[in-house]
Amino acid sequence: MEKEQNTNSDKQNKEAEEKINEEQNNDAQTNNSTDSKDDKKEIKELTPEERIVELEDKVARTFAEMENQRRRFEKEKDDAFDYGGFSFAKEALNLIDNLERSKQILESDEALKGTEALKKTLEHFEIISKDMISIFSKNGITPISSIGKKLDPNQHQAMMEIDDDQKEPGTIVQEIQKGFMMKDRLLRPALVGVSKKTKTEKDEKNEENKENSDN
Repeated sequence: MEKEQNTNSDKQNKEAEEKINEEQNNDAQTNNSTDSKDDKKEIKELTPEERIVELEDKVARTFAEMENQRRRFEKEKDDAFDYGGFSFAKEALNLIDNLERSKQILESDEALKGTEALKKTLEHFEIISKDMISIFSKNGITPISSIGKKLDPNQHQAMMEIDDDQKEPGTIVQEIQKGFMMKDRLLRPALVGVSKKTKTEKDEKNEENKENSDN
């Protein structure tokens, strides 16, 4: 009896092993077939029309994502008070950043300049951007004013200095990334470039003399 049970067990194990091997062989054949088909595909450069279609598809997906974010934001607004949505709002700023970067990329694309598709896409970008700012404003989130202002460490983060003798040193002359406040709390500092006076030959000589004296 025991011998018969062992025989049945061995038979079942063998059948299971054969089934696994068969599945692996089928997967390998499928992968080889797919790879073969991929190798046969011709690699060609997209035409301006094809690029526009591809970009429109990406823009459509971006708009869908933004709409979902807007709905989530509205829901959180109803559920939270004061700074309850602080973390989410901070992450939502990435949408505005991505929108602005996408806009700059499209505007700099020579193949798309002057096309009706580009014009319509940029119009959509502008509408979405204004809607996002409007939603932020309703929830106490406002952009930080930067250009022409003196650098405020509580709101601005200086990323570079720019020679400009027309402005007082420390004046913000370039905004790299927009900053935002949530009511009276800093949501994100503005990344900026500030002015500095152009070095004269006299200034450079004084610095050189100072370095020599220190040595």
